[in-house]
Amino acid sequence: MKAVIATKNKGKLKELQRLLADFGLEIISLDEFDEIGEIVEDGVTFYENAMKKAKTVAEKTGLLAIADDSGLEVDALGGRPGVYSARYAGEGASDEENYQKLLQEMKDVPKDKRGAQFRCVMVAYRPDGKWVTSEGICRGRITQSPRGDQGFGYDPVFVPEGDTRTMAQLSRDEKNKISHRGHALSKLKEEIWKIIDK
Repeated sequence: MKAVIATKNKGKLKELQRLLADFGLEIISLDEFDEIGEIVEDGVTFYENAMKKAKTVAEKTGLLAIADDSGLEVDALGGRPGVYSARYAGEGASDEENYQKLLQEMKDVPKDKRGAQFRCVMVAYRPDGKWVTSEGICRGRITQSPRGDQGFGYDPVFVPEGDTRTMAQLSRDEKNKISHRGHALSKLKEEIWKIIDK
């Protein structure tokens, strides 16, 4: 059985291929379906965006589709940037521009009030309309300045609970064990059996 990962992100594709290997699924990426084009993520929640991507891809390819949406929620900012994480500093903004804007907004927030979390919502959707969903969260805090050069997004300014290093200072394996996407995937693996043809 084939499954399409609704992403063109090579890193994300590799991660999902590895984590879903024991289902006997042949995992392919959106790169193989040029006709789908860009799917506009205009939902107001991570779930809405993940569902839209998974449903659209499943219906257009006739295959099981797996999609996720994720972002950073900062306590002191009332949950922002949230679903706007990737474009927080404007459309087409770089990772650095996004996290520098965040640090600037938080420059007067004291150390003990810098709590935050990464949230990821995943949806696996079959072309016949059956679907399952899962969610993963990684709690931590926002640093005063960026550290590390691994990872992407807000990783250089996010220290996960129980560590002193930022996500961008962790190895890929260390990050996968504790990340919001890793947690969401583990939960999705428990659910996906319900919609995979045995």
